[in-house]
Amino acid sequence: MCTYATTVLTIDGSAKGKIGWFSANQATVYFDHPVHFARRHALMVDLANPSEGPSARVGLELSPESARALAVAILDALDAVPPALFEADGGTR
Repeated sequence: MCTYATTVLTIDGSAKGKIGWFSANQATVYFDHPVHFARRHALMVDLANPSEGPSARVGLELSPESARALAVAILDALDAVPPALFEADGGTR
């Protein structure tokens, strides 16, 4: 079932796509019919820089189980970082 619930957020990072590395400044997350993944529905994550055109994009199509596992792994990795390392980069935990 497509929810049409889409989250678009500004991000600060880099991604590697067809054109090589590019500045990724936008993430779009939604649940819909995948284009390539062999399932009827998937969680989609697009990392992009719209100002650099359509080739500055990386797309993920994940099963719900994989998406949840990835989200947990990301949070676990961030939780393992000493706060001083975040502060050294001018960020917060």
